[in-house]
Amino acid sequence: MWPLLLRCRTGTGPRVAVRERGMPVGALTLAGIERAARAQLPPEIWDFIEGGSGDERTLTANREMFGRYALRPRTLVDVSACDPALTLLGAPLALPLGIAPMAYHRLVDPEGETATARAAGRAGALLVAGMFASRTLEEIAGAATGPLWLQLYWLRRRDALAALVERAEAAGYRALVLTVDAPRIGRRLRDLRNGFAIPPAVRAVNLDPALMSTSHRAASGSSGIAEHAREQFDPALTWADLAWLRERTRLPLVLKGILTAEDARLAVEHGADAVLVSNHGGRQLDGAVPALAALPEVVEAVPAALPVLLDGGVRTGADIAVALALGARSVLIGRPVFWGLATDGEAGVHRVLDLLREELEHTLALLGRPRLADLDGTALARWPCGAAG
Repeated sequence: MWPLLLRCRTGTGPRVAVRERGMPVGALTLAGIERAARAQLPPEIWDFIEGGSGDERTLTANREMFGRYALRPRTLVDVSACDPALTLLGAPLALPLGIAPMAYHRLVDPEGETATARAAGRAGALLVAGMFASRTLEEIAGAATGPLWLQLYWLRRRDALAALVERAEAAGYRALVLTVDAPRIGRRLRDLRNGFAIPPAVRAVNLDPALMSTSHRAASGSSGIAEHAREQFDPALTWADLAWLRERTRLPLVLKGILTAEDARLAVEHGADAVLVSNHGGRQLDGAVPALAALPEVVEAVPAALPVLLDGGVRTGADIAVALALGARSVLIGRPVFWGLATDGEAGVHRVLDLLREELEHTLALLGRPRLADLDGTALARWPCGAAG
């Protein structure tokens, strides 16, 4: 039973109460869409989407870090046309924004990843499909009209990993994104308290059901997600293993979860085509450095031509501008996409992306920096002491 059907339904099972869905009329910020999504989603689904690990220090810090920067606007600049377009790994994008890999979009909407893919294409944004997508790689590719990448976790079953890579290439995916910060899943207390597991009607359809069965087992004080990761993820992964993946694909390789200059340099040495500065949205090591705080040292450690992306805490167009001024080529968003999908399906996701585009163009104009190439460190200052957390 989908959590967001429009009314109570009956069938062979018990009557299930569900909530009305709808985008707030004239939603002006992501915060408004977030409030609507929270009111519509079941609490355990909301906690799974929103929760971080441990005391959620890193989750909170990801957002707060943006408040440490002030913008330095320039005046008397022709801003009659602001252009946020770019090319990333050879693919044109209408804006420096993408959708981060997230599993199980059908938790919040029956169409799931295909609705997300259509919205991303309409907006000219990148979509990174998750390995644990609830629609097939081919269905997602069929719905996509923009650049499409595939995220991977390193499984103990390398044959399953290789099969996904082969399917992605055949379906037209343009890059692989390997998550490198999850040898095990972080201690996500909300899921443990809820005894959370993926509902039977929602599956990671691109993998053998036998590989995913543990993720559907709910038990008090445990998480089906964590138990599945413990069973299937390979914690012995090292830099040397990347050669195995490189031998099996011609696609560019992006490493997701880089937070230090040391690992950034190793990524370059081992042939990464781009790196994604990320702490998994605060869902892995609690107390890990906020993504935005790690960004400058990673940018400095890699060649200028190698794209550095960022996810974690981006909620406004001004946030995007800050990240780009610090050296990111593009940013990714995660949770806000689920808010849009939960409230209004494809149209809701498009509204999220369109709001961020509007805010980014507005910021570029008032900054006096109408092109992305105009954004650099001179656009920023530290916020005055005592004025922000």
